[in-house]
Amino acid sequence: MSVPCVAVDRERGETVRSRLADADALDGDHQIAVEDETIYIPVSGRDRVPADLADRIVERDAEARDRPTTPADILGYEPSLERLGDIVIVDEDDDERAREIADAVMASDVPCDTVLNRASPIEGELRVRRWDVLAGNGTETVHREYGHEFALDVAAVYFSPRLATERHRVVEQAAAGESAIDMFAGVGPYAVPLASRGADVVACDLNERAVEYLRENAERNGVADRVTAIAGDVRELADEYADTADRLVMNLPHSADEFLDAAVALAGDDCVVHYYDIQHEDDPFGPGRRAVEAAAGDAYAVDVETERVVRSYAPHEYNVCLDVRLTRVDG
Repeated sequence: MSVPCVAVDRERGETVRSRLADADALDGDHQIAVEDETIYIPVSGRDRVPADLADRIVERDAEARDRPTTPADILGYEPSLERLGDIVIVDEDDDERAREIADAVMASDVPCDTVLNRASPIEGELRVRRWDVLAGNGTETVHREYGHEFALDVAAVYFSPRLATERHRVVEQAAAGESAIDMFAGVGPYAVPLASRGADVVACDLNERAVEYLRENAERNGVADRVTAIAGDVRELADEYADTADRLVMNLPHSADEFLDAAVALAGDDCVVHYYDIQHEDDPFGPGRRAVEAAAGDAYAVDVETERVVRSYAPHEYNVCLDVRLTRVDG
């Protein structure tokens, strides 16, 4: 059967395979093949392949792989599951159904050490939630995303694997030598890849446990020399880091507007702000645009370069991002 494959030199095979796995682009139903020092890696769709590998896609016959047993095979229905490192997360109000799903996950071929069920919404200033451990034990894991590793404890920090594509989009815009400030950094899913791109990153978070993991993750990914991790309120950075940022990440969508004055104080002469917001579908971008313009005042020209719906957040509500360029006005 002919399927799309990424064709690369054999010595690059594992590196490319790992990147495709991080992008959720691998086709698990067909086998990888090697021919004349070229490795052919089946992919699940052209749109999932990283842009720099798109010209390597070829159509090729590939042998079918024996299909592993999935939880759906055992249950007779497709459960809603989310992977985070070696943890599988379910989201079920019915405890009996949640435990049925957990048993199926552990009996399947899904690589997994722990199954958790959400026991609360995201709560409090630190944006964490409570969990029920349905199988296995512990809430700590190491999650891989676009070639980076992030150690974290889901019961102590906020982390959403669903935002991987959005984070990668932002990181791909960065250039070596930039000064970037991640205002709500968590365990570093923006800060660490930005540093890997060669940016010098100041990363701040109110959650001290998250900052501990951030420092560990900077070390784990070999960028500790380019990441300054700070535990505290980002508004307290304004004096030390005023007028320095070439790029600001504001991923606190429910209340980022409360920190726009600090963002403007941190912005350099030419600064891109990635401003995240949650708004009604009738006007998803207008409130954020107006908030940035009001905070910038006469000090900066405001150019909204990108308006992007990141995901549906709730009925009739969107999680959105505005990429906004602030250019200081002379005089």
